Amino acid sequence: MVGLLALGFLAGVIAGISPCVLPILPVVVVGWVAPVNDTSDPLRVRRRRALAVVIGLVSSFALITALGSLILSSLGLPQDLLRNLGLVLLVAVGVGLLVPTWGQLLERPFRRLTRAPRAGTGSGFALGLGLGLVFVPCAGPVLSAVSTLGARHHASLFSVALSFVFAVGAATPMLAVALGGDHLIERHRALSRQARRYRPVAGVLLIVMALALGINAAAPLQRWLPAYTQTLQHLVERNAFATRQLHGLEYPHATQGTLGACVARASQSTVNGLQSCGPAPAFRGITHWLNTAGDRPLNWASLRGRVVLVDFWTYSCINCQRTLPHVEAWYAKYRRDGFDVVGVESPEFAFEHVLANIAGAAKSLGVAYPIAVDDNLHTWTAYQNNYWPAEYLVGANGVIRHVAYGEGDYGATESYIRSLLRQAHPSLRLPAPTDVANLTPKETTNPETYLGTAREQYMVGALAPSGTHAYTMPATIPLGSYGLAGAWRSASESITAVRGARLTLGFQARHVYLVLGGRGTVRVRRNGAYVRTIEVRGFPTLYNLLDQAHDTAGHLTLDVAPGVAAYDFTFG
Repeated sequence: MVGLLALGFLAGVIAGISPCVLPILPVVVVGWVAPVNDTSDPLRVRRRRALAVVIGLVSSFALITALGSLILSSLGLPQDLLRNLGLVLLVAVGVGLLVPTWGQLLERPFRRLTRAPRAGTGSGFALGLGLGLVFVPCAGPVLSAVSTLGARHHASLFSVALSFVFAVGAATPMLAVALGGDHLIERHRALSRQARRYRPVAGVLLIVMALALGINAAAPLQRWLPAYTQTLQHLVERNAFATRQLHGLEYPHATQGTLGACVARASQSTVNGLQSCGPAPAFRGITHWLNTAGDRPLNWASLRGRVVLVDFWTYSCINCQRTLPHVEAWYAKYRRDGFDVVGVESPEFAFEHVLANIAGAAKSLGVAYPIAVDDNLHTWTAYQNNYWPAEYLVGANGVIRHVAYGEGDYGATESYIRSLLRQAHPSLRLPAPTDVANLTPKETTNPETYLGTAREQYMVGALAPSGTHAYTMPATIPLGSYGLAGAWRSASESITAVRGARLTLGFQARHVYLVLGGRGTVRVRRNGAYVRTIEVRGFPTLYNLLDQAHDTAGHLTLDVAPGVAAYDFTFG
């Protein structure tokens, strides 16, 4: 853990000298200017205020990086709310430099917050808070890991600590710039004595920079400059140690343990293909239950004597959706014979934590069996799971007898269900097996393609780390890759169309699916020919873009209306 914290600090320092920090450097440079008169030592005032700016930046950036997405999604608030609040704070501090009375009013609450007895420190802290909310460093593996944990509601004390260490590293070069400017001023005594005269200039600069940040006016400069820190970032954040440590942070449950070993022995001698994998873990940390009597929780004591399929799924996962008809059919056919299903909804994306989204999707997908909302993946971890979908078949005695990951092999699973029901009730006469088409794709298809910054792999060119940026469509899009044109706003898990937004995907598949959210239309073309127009209305869910009779290769072009967010391509 100490090594990972050291890695986080170094990654922060690299981010603090990267091209992405340039838009806020002018704000840092004028950060030493106090908004109100102070008769104390001007050198001490400036340095105290510079330190307050850095403390505010570190505090807000670290907390928002680790917990911002979690808090906003939990409250149902827009993900850009805090950034907009940061811009408002920068404008407020700028106005305080122009209007001393307003500066004094702004100073008071932050002076109480920072317990600073002297003027200038409070508004410096406010300025730092605003900078932290709008500061978007070039996203490397460390920052992506922390952001993804927050977005998935997996944030921990350690991930918060890591984000603080990263922020301290990023702020260190900025503090050096601020103190270097202060040293220059101190060497020129006349300039030092006249510093307060520059308050209006600094105020105007702050307001202009806040507006420029709001419309991403510095983005062309950032893209034009060479990625001069890329080699350093690769050396520090992408070595074997860093990769191993960050993977352990994001996926602490990656080791399969005894249940994984149980699956590995499946090909060995078993009774009717069934194993004995130990008692089924309890349903831990479930935040909500759906489709139970009064939405009351279930436990293994109440399920004793019944054969139970514990099915880990998440509603926007196409692999899960192709499995659902089989699970629903088994539940409908065998429920009266002593069979139950518990669908453990384990979110992959931030929007899948919203209970209303889960309930709405379950209703539209026809899920009638009990659903356990595993919001923080406690039950997922207890089962040592790593897959969507994953099935754990539990006998009437509460022992796990069969484990299956992914799609397919439904006939074998149903035969195990029937065998366990007969073991529990030897005189039972079972109905004929279900007859549901197996839609598991057998052809070679594109890999799952995430569109957010956290897991960007297949884009031709580079996705901006955050904010709104204009893209030019590449001349060629290879199979398995995609390109963007027009203005898109990028975030950890998604990209959102702003204006003139177009996405072209090189695909090899029979079916192409995409998780979309927001409100607007998506016009779909295949190799230039119109296919359909999709109406996106409401919470993020899976949409079928292309449905063909046979597996083919080609290019899919999407014209996306402003406000529509795209998350993840899957294929079949």
